[in-house]
Amino acid sequence: MLPDQFKKTGTSPGTDSALYGMILDNIDRAVVAFDQKGQITLFNPAAEALMERSSRQMIGQHYQALFKNQKTLLYLVKVALEEGRSITDDEGLYLHRSNAEPLPVNAYAAPIYTSKSSQDGVVMIIRDLSRIKELEGTLRRADRLSMLGTLAAGLAHEIKNPLGGIKGAAQLLAMELTEESSLQDYTRIMIKEVERINFIIEELMDLGNPRPPEIGEVELIKILGDIVLLQREAARGQSIKFHLKLDPSIPPIQGDESLLTRLFLNLIKNAREAITHGGEVLIETRISSTYHMTNPGRRSSPMVDISISDNGCGINPEEMERIFTPYFTTKNKGSGLGLAISQKIIEDHHGLLKIASTPDEGTTMTVSLPLHR
Repeated sequence: MLPDQFKKTGTSPGTDSALYGMILDNIDRAVVAFDQKGQITLFNPAAEALMERSSRQMIGQHYQALFKNQKTLLYLVKVALEEGRSITDDEGLYLHRSNAEPLPVNAYAAPIYTSKSSQDGVVMIIRDLSRIKELEGTLRRADRLSMLGTLAAGLAHEIKNPLGGIKGAAQLLAMELTEESSLQDYTRIMIKEVERINFIIEELMDLGNPRPPEIGEVELIKILGDIVLLQREAARGQSIKFHLKLDPSIPPIQGDESLLTRLFLNLIKNAREAITHGGEVLIETRISSTYHMTNPGRRSSPMVDISISDNGCGINPEEMERIFTPYFTTKNKGSGLGLAISQKIIEDHHGLLKIASTPDEGTTMTVSLPLHR
């Protein structure tokens, strides 16, 4: 039932109250109302989910108990109550919760006035910004990769021609030498190193001018199962367990099977290599409850989440933004291009990548891909 502050007098108050109640129940933002004494009179379902407290528990509680030790939120309610003016905060505000990480939010507090223009409490609206922050991070990485890819493609073109000349000269020199010559070792090393550089250049060119995806139906269960089969062999002797938790009801997705195989091979391989000995890697698929893909003039498409979790070394916070930069790597033998190329593949499939990591505890990488294209 709506508190008195939200009831509207008119010809059909019951209908108005029911409508307002439905709106507050279905809105995706936390709405909390306080009476003039600062006690909670309304706590909608979004507020319950955001603050991990029930409406029954919070109704009648004082706002200071709800926002204990959260100075900015306390200040917003206090100003609206005591000064009768609206106030908002969008800059670096975090909602602290007892059983979860602090959540980036913005908050707006406004006085509630009766039909007689007397103040009868305050309403606060809190918006969860975590998804927006994730999307901003994805866009930043995509912009950086686009710029670096264009630069790398131009540089690769200039290097590739003289590199071919060096390899040809080394091959001619090897043909002139006898098999027993000690100089053959040098020519073999030269040719091997040229081929290694050429491989790196081709990966760089993939960033700047990748081939367009060849779209078809892709069975996630099949490609993930095949990758895990190979990774189990590669991890033999390391006591690493691979667990597949794949939803069989998910239909084939639209994508490039070769590129998606490369993407998930890279992420699962990274998870395996993050574990030194005796760990676990979990690969899970599910229909996303967070994101939908919407195109103009078309129906919204659900997205599929593919998460790869490990209990390995984790990623340090200061390294998190740099891991997508080409040639930055924390591995002894890594090229530093794997995640940059993976990000490009995800972008080409109109997907998203989310990373959650705790040093010394593990990492979870979640790829969200549209179910229909």
